Amino acid sequence: MSFSFQLEATCGAARAGRFVTPHGVVRTPVFMPVGTVASVKGLSQELLDELGVEILLNNTYHLYLRPGVETVRQLGGVQKFMAWHKPILTDSGGFQVFSLSDLRKLTEDGVQFRSHIDGSLHFFSPETSLAAEIGLGADLIMAFDECTEFPATYERARQSMELTARWARRSKDYFEAHKHEVPWFEEKTRQLGSEQTQALFGIVQGGMYPDLRRESAERTVEIGFDGHAIGGLSVGEPREKTWEIVHETIPLLPADKPRYVMGVGTPEEIVEYVRLGVDMMDCVMPTRAARHGLLFTSQGKLNIKNARFARDESPIDPNCRCQVCSRYSRAYLRHLYASQEVLAQVLNTVHNLSHYLDIMRRVRETIITGEFPSTSPAV
Repeated sequence: MSFSFQLEATCGAARAGRFVTPHGVVRTPVFMPVGTVASVKGLSQELLDELGVEILLNNTYHLYLRPGVETVRQLGGVQKFMAWHKPILTDSGGFQVFSLSDLRKLTEDGVQFRSHIDGSLHFFSPETSLAAEIGLGADLIMAFDECTEFPATYERARQSMELTARWARRSKDYFEAHKHEVPWFEEKTRQLGSEQTQALFGIVQGGMYPDLRRESAERTVEIGFDGHAIGGLSVGEPREKTWEIVHETIPLLPADKPRYVMGVGTPEEIVEYVRLGVDMMDCVMPTRAARHGLLFTSQGKLNIKNARFARDESPIDPNCRCQVCSRYSRAYLRHLYASQEVLAQVLNTVHNLSHYLDIMRRVRETIITGEFPSTSPAV
């Protein structure tokens, strides 16, 4: 088996499980750090290993533009290229093309867009997007979808959802015809003695309309994917609406396959999504916030740029055991940031990712022991 998912425990709607990929096992619920261009900004792969990262997210759109899919393929796939020997998930590029609304032209066939790097003209369709993802060789890949903007009228959201459903079928058909073309296929098959391929996830769209989300979920599940994602969130809608859509959609997805909510959220939010039954999440927030001096702690957010930390000898978070909190003071971290030292971004990122990963580890443990609360403490 190339990919399999097994539930180990439930506590209310929350789930603990694991999925097996050609490059290793991932324990769920899991938070996936974002390594957009085959790099988590500021951190080496050695540091990611030390933090206990089990899976990374790479971006198809960015790697397609630079260094190019064929370059990565010839170098043995994205894992070998970036010297990361654990699982990787690639998105389809749909969200990035969505963000280029002024530089794109959408048709039934796909999306024509201009590169944000040099203005060159490119085209993504379900087939070309899947060809890129297969060429990059990540363990988990996503069907090509259209991310619906916010706000969107009901009719606009319906048209977008229906287009995504048609593209999902085309993605699946292309994948089935070409799934043995991944760069590491022959090598992994020889090593493991069984046929190895990627896993393909479908994406549920439908804007902020629960009935469209329901229809999208039904049509996506019917196609038969290895896992299912909820996309089109964190596009400007209120946080309450994001939660509502996830709450309405998660029960529509099969219990025997992983459920992935794309592009969320704060430390508090990821716990709430686990409580709803989400298995996988990703977000740029811990790394992006770190680069701007915003740190997450057990007492809430901390802005290390604040002058009041100039003589503060305490760690970022006295309850955190990460290597940064074990060694460095707030005063030193503030000094690094004020001095525009690159080390400031590195240490801030190490702490923030540690905070997110520790949350997921604790949540998983309490689900397995049956101690994870079925309702938020704030309720």
